[in-house]
Amino acid sequence: MRKLLAIAAVVVLGIGATAWAEEIKSGPQVGDEVGAYDVTKAAGAPNDGVSVGMSLCYRCKLGQAPVVMVFARKPDAKLAKLTHELDKVVADNAEKKMGSFVSLLGSDAAALKKEAHEFVASNKLKNIAFVVPDDQPNGPKEYNLNSKADVTVLIYRNGKVAANHAFAAGGLNDEAIAKIVADTSKILN
Repeated sequence: MRKLLAIAAVVVLGIGATAWAEEIKSGPQVGDEVGAYDVTKAAGAPNDGVSVGMSLCYRCKLGQAPVVMVFARKPDAKLAKLTHELDKVVADNAEKKMGSFVSLLGSDAAALKKEAHEFVASNKLKNIAFVVPDDQPNGPKEYNLNSKADVTVLIYRNGKVAANHAFAAGGLNDEAIAKIVADTSKILN
């Protein structure tokens, strides 16, 4: 019986440690203001009035609208799943002027722009802009993005963070994506 209890304790601790390790602290937290930063549009959102190659502040462009801002270090299958879900939410909330954009982070801006273009094309995203921030390789300094965060998601309205999710490598999973999508309700009411 003791052996069984010991095994159960290890399993519970292991599950707790895994859940703890998946989400980390990165970027502005709930209640914080979302600051301006300059980017170059690389792909996506063809009807948002911004041409590919244009430099601007997307945060500024979207103003007080409800927005899901994503910082990602690699365009992979989990980011594809997240952006597919967000693409639908943005389309469903067009009347509320909802927006979303993904800032790709890394050390080679030209390679990031190419990856963004290929990612958007292969995933047929229509409502999400992919941009490359001027501040690289870790994004805008004042955002304090955790260098261990592969993905940081800021859900905000009126320039104020309503939800923040950040994940180390492998932490963005189906459950996390569902929670992110559910948290968009915080900015849509």
